[in-house]
Amino acid sequence: MEWIIHLFEQYGYMVLFGGLFAESLAIPFPGELAMAISGHMSTLGSFHLLQIILYSYIGAIVGTTVTYIIGYRMGTPFFEKYGKYVLLNPARIAKITGWFDRYGTKLILICYFVPGLRHFTGYVSGVLRINVRTFFIYNYIGGLAWVIVYVMIGRLVGSKIEQFLHLISQYSLAAILVAAAVLVLVVYLKRRKKSAVPRVKAEVRQED
Repeated sequence: MEWIIHLFEQYGYMVLFGGLFAESLAIPFPGELAMAISGHMSTLGSFHLLQIILYSYIGAIVGTTVTYIIGYRMGTPFFEKYGKYVLLNPARIAKITGWFDRYGTKLILICYFVPGLRHFTGYVSGVLRINVRTFFIYNYIGGLAWVIVYVMIGRLVGSKIEQFLHLISQYSLAAILVAAAVLVLVVYLKRRKKSAVPRVKAEVRQED
């Protein structure tokens, strides 16, 4: 924690932009901890809350946009050869692809909150050629929510940031399962609604 504070003292808000940009590329950086610390520092007058959110958000979404473009243009063969450098091997691509098949593109909304997923979602979304507009909308909304949540955690819990984040990580699996269940329910209801429309139309024609 001390080393991050030292970085803030030297480089200010650019730590948030650069760190979250790097983390989005799957380069190790404790983004959530950095945002929480900066949130706490905003209560001490060291940083301005809105600037913290702005620099964090821009760093995160620029990074995920870059990874989406890389995935879109390079495709699976590129990651089969070079994916090991960002810990994205074919098995991991297949696993994340399976999640997209199961939960749909709305998975992008919650990926920031899932450790081990947010770092690769941009790459895999590009490889799968997910619609650009869809990716940007879900990615940018999810990114903003993620940034605000962790910055506000820092403001609320103060010096007990590390303990609180550890507690969150312990219950992250439960949160992921709940979010996944919600996504499955949404997808099921949408598909049921779509299938019901032709059936109703067919029944109307038969009555006519």
